[in-house]
Amino acid sequence: MKTNYTEAQYRYALERIEQLLPVVTDDVSTSAPEAIELGIMSDIVMAYEEEHYPIDKLSVGELIRMGLEENAKTPSELAAELGVPASRINDFVSGRGEPSLSQAGSICRTLHINPAIMLGV
Repeated sequence: MKTNYTEAQYRYALERIEQLLPVVTDDVSTSAPEAIELGIMSDIVMAYEEEHYPIDKLSVGELIRMGLEENAKTPSELAAELGVPASRINDFVSGRGEPSLSQAGSICRTLHINPAIMLGV
């Protein structure tokens, strides 16, 4: 989606966000002018970054690899917890195979991965 925001507008919005964050606390009403401005500036930054700095979705293998690292687990440990051969986990991580829906759910629960991310939703 084309936003038509310029880099100058983007940089201004970033600066305003930095100025507004200390002011807009949890105690400030969402209808307060500062809170409204913070929302608008955040929308500008988000739209600009989505257009100019898109982030590719992670593959299933990359998600599993990150989950293993974050949980300090090895593929063998994950395989043992799921009751599958370690070679299957290695296949998932290397991209040579994808888990079934049931396996993906178990992997998400075990590695604390949001299932929506795994499913690409």
